[in-house]
Amino acid sequence: MANRIRFLLLLWLLPLGALAATPKIQFWTTPQGAKVLFVETHALPMLDVRVVFDAGSARDGKLPGLAAFVNGLLTEGAGEWDADALAVRLEGRGIDLGTGSARDMAWVSLRTLSEAPVRAVAIDTLAEVLAHPRFDDEAIERVRKQMLVARRIALQKPGTIASERFFRTLYGDHPYAHPGGGTEQSLPKIDKARLRAFHRQYCVAANAVIALVGDVDHTTAEQIAERITAALPRGRHAPPLPVADPVPGGELRLSFPSSQTHILIGQLGVRRGDADYFSLDVGNHVLGGSSLVSILGEEVRNKRGLSYSVYSYFSPMRATGPFLMVAQTRNGKAGKTLEVMRDTLKHFVRDGPSQAQLNAAKKNLIGGFPLQISNNRKIVQYIAMIGFYDLPFDWFDTLPGKIAAVTLDDVRDAFRRRIDPARNIAVIVGGRSE
Repeated sequence: MANRIRFLLLLWLLPLGALAATPKIQFWTTPQGAKVLFVETHALPMLDVRVVFDAGSARDGKLPGLAAFVNGLLTEGAGEWDADALAVRLEGRGIDLGTGSARDMAWVSLRTLSEAPVRAVAIDTLAEVLAHPRFDDEAIERVRKQMLVARRIALQKPGTIASERFFRTLYGDHPYAHPGGGTEQSLPKIDKARLRAFHRQYCVAANAVIALVGDVDHTTAEQIAERITAALPRGRHAPPLPVADPVPGGELRLSFPSSQTHILIGQLGVRRGDADYFSLDVGNHVLGGSSLVSILGEEVRNKRGLSYSVYSYFSPMRATGPFLMVAQTRNGKAGKTLEVMRDTLKHFVRDGPSQAQLNAAKKNLIGGFPLQISNNRKIVQYIAMIGFYDLPFDWFDTLPGKIAAVTLDDVRDAFRRRIDPARNIAVIVGGRSE
């Protein structure tokens, strides 16, 4: 408790500009083969760690939810500590340990005071969690039950049903097609042997990226990274994912007992590190990324009052991620909303933004970037992403310039080559018309 009070007091006293400087990334590889990215900052007596494995739901194979299941069990007991003992060990020292997963990646995050005694306990615990999870029977059944409950809740939401059907239609047999949280059919089939086999294959040093941000020097950061991976097998990096092939466009309507209809329109978009990324990202900010002040917001909401929420985005991943336009509207307005969204995209692909719209988008994106890296927790997430996707280590320094350099011709050219309105998949989920 004393440590936590001390941290809160220091946070309150921290000058607002203390984290304004662009983070400088240091990089190396551990003897075990893990990639390490480190940002040294002494603004707070804290250390943030994020260990990322290429072990997201794309590695589930024929058992959707396997990656998330394994990831959820990592903090349910490790080494000599069962779930309760592990929680007491962490909470008594103000150490925050968490897990998460997505389609491409799974991660374990750690936040601790940087003072040596507390930090040592935190890092030793993290190393044990990564290398020696217990997979106790009681914990397995508890996590399985939690995942099944979450699944049942998800299936009561039309937005979730629309999203899952969109991904299944867009990706077909590709590993991105299935829901990462598993299904009611797959989760009961996941046993301890499969959980342990997944962990042995993917939770290895050569498949890991370690991101460190905080109040330690380079030598200490090296020691921490080596301690984290010391007990992990070297292993090998997960194999490349298959290419996601384009599919024909189409429309799919699903009935659901709701007063709102959820509309998703989209197609394959862009991969991480793609040369068109900045042109597409800036263009999308004009189209629908800036929500209510975007072209979609103007056409769908402001002019016609069809939807309160309408937006668009690119979701770049290791394989080609989707481009999506999303709206929720009253059931009786679904047809008109769908029509306006389609027409808006066609006009944008044909004409692109105006110069004034482009200038405003670039100003907004560049001006908002410092907020995305305004604290250690955000920085550690960013540099973990940079390391995972093999992006340039000068990403922070060059991003504003790359956004500023985008021209009208760049946006128009990228959208005309990458977005074909005729290939759009539309998924509409909701109740009957009013």
